[in-house]
Amino acid sequence: MNDRADILALIPHQGAMCLLDRVLSWDDERIECAAASHRSPDNPLRDGAGLRALHLCEYGAQAMAVHGGLLARRAGASAAPGLLVSLRAVRLHVARIDALDGELRIEALRLLDGGQALQYAFKAWHRDALLAEGRAAVMQGVDGVAPAPAPHLPSNP
Repeated sequence: MNDRADILALIPHQGAMCLLDRVLSWDDERIECAAASHRSPDNPLRDGAGLRALHLCEYGAQAMAVHGGLLARRAGASAAPGLLVSLRAVRLHVARIDALDGELRIEALRLLDGGQALQYAFKAWHRDALLAEGRAAVMQGVDGVAPAPAPHLPSNP
């Protein structure tokens, strides 16, 4: 349980966009995952300069999604689709992560569950070094949300 196949069944991120490899531990409030996708040349977030630490926000968001999926599965349901709506207090302690050997450890701690609104704190580690940390907010039940149309402005006479 809680290997990559389980993760793929819990979240909408599929193929190489599923960045997490396994769940190390979880409970009602937190989850800890492992990932080695930061080393993959096929990582979809990588560009010509490599993989920037900023992308650890996506690793944190995926850990949040897995946590929600595990909680929903335990309750006999499926997690509602979610939309990442904000990142706050993000601190990056390195510039890039593609050259780090071994696995990354991604932690997410649920701070607020307001029904359709969730807030988590996340941290990304490599061995004992903190790579990134921050908070993320998600709105659930908003699958397929299209951006609001631009307001119509009257033409200038």
